[in-house]
Amino acid sequence: MKSKIILFLFVILFLPAYIFSQTDSIEVYLIDAYCTREMPYTFKISFYTSEECKSRVILDDQYEFDISTELTDFHKKDIDISNLSFAGKIVYFTIITESESGQTFESEKFDFDLPFEPQIKSGSDLFTLCLFGSVIFLLPYPSYAFDSNSSYFSLTKEIPFISFRSRNLNYPSGYLSIEYSYIFNSDNPSYLRLGYKRLFEIPHIEYLSPGISLYTNFDINQGISPELSAGLFTIKDTFTFYVRYRYNFTLHTNGTNFQEINIGLYSGFFSLYLD
Repeated sequence: MKSKIILFLFVILFLPAYIFSQTDSIEVYLIDAYCTREMPYTFKISFYTSEECKSRVILDDQYEFDISTELTDFHKKDIDISNLSFAGKIVYFTIITESESGQTFESEKFDFDLPFEPQIKSGSDLFTLCLFGSVIFLLPYPSYAFDSNSSYFSLTKEIPFISFRSRNLNYPSGYLSIEYSYIFNSDNPSYLRLGYKRLFEIPHIEYLSPGISLYTNFDINQGISPELSAGLFTIKDTFTFYVRYRYNFTLHTNGTNFQEINIGLYSGFFSLYLD
């Protein structure tokens, strides 16, 4: 009889605490979770929690971002996902919360739609449409080429065809490109290049980009070209206006060294992105 009483008291005293510890959690009340439809693609998320806590979000079971690093019951974050790779058009995510005591909880799965293709919203002006069409139809950009004896006007078109992802940044870490230049009034006007450009995002402008390429004019001038570009500002969050200086060292005994100054619009939208 005495042992039954002790067992009964044990159940009364400890079972409720056990049940509470198994069911207690931090509730998440989602307010917004969507991706902007124009580049740079930004995942906007906001939610309330049932108590003050820290929080982070996991996208597609692979990308983790802090949302609140201090204890709060209102959580909000804008996350640039332009350079992330997802399995499909619907992105699933979970929210991880951490209580003041350090205990963590995982929410149910939520999702949002990812815009893979460019969408021009109603009300977008003709300027945006013209810029977009210019890239599609390979509009060349003006350049100035010169050597120790002469100077020339030229047109150049560069196409980034492979870009390398850079986590949580607005630009790829670098890209491979093919480029064609036509130098007017030159004995050998056509130049083809294959190059690699490295991008470093810096304050006050968009980026600095050192690069190197191999070139040929299909005749007596083949060589190597170190260069430096500066991305100055963006246009409609899609194109980056840049200026570039390049020195061309010939590797042919009858070739000529020459220099170039280019301006243009960079966009990696049509590149194949690799991790």
